[in-house]
Amino acid sequence: MKKIVDYRKFLTVTETATLAELKSVYRSLMKTWHPDKFQDEEQKTDAEHKSKYIIEAYHFLVSIAPETREQTLPDYITTTTTSAILDFEYKQQTLSVQFSDGNTYEYFDVPKAVYVKLINADSPGRFARRHIYNEYVYRSASRLVASE
Repeated sequence: MKKIVDYRKFLTVTETATLAELKSVYRSLMKTWHPDKFQDEEQKTDAEHKSKYIIEAYHFLVSIAPETREQTLPDYITTTTTSAILDFEYKQQTLSVQFSDGNTYEYFDVPKAVYVKLINADSPGRFARRHIYNEYVYRSASRLVASE
């Protein structure tokens, strides 16, 4: 969740920011921080780093935006209700779940205790359906790989 909060704070948007608002803020910041606007090498390098961070923040927030999740909800429901969990990984409160249909979803701000319960569950799929899939902010990690 810290990543989400940091990105929102950096782009000065709220939790309810629409895709149009995100795009507007992104374009405005990129106009200001585009590396080609700077002549000095130090400023240019600083602008490159800042513009990369702006792009990263924008793409991340778009991937978890309510409008994006609403558009992909039917696919998400199909995956989480009909596909088995192939594998999962937990890093810094982010749970990544790979499904048998080829989709991968990342869930953010998942407490370590919930991850431990998932590991120890008799049926990880049933546990995830009850305690993870509809409880945490998520995004499709497989769409990220496909678009890159």
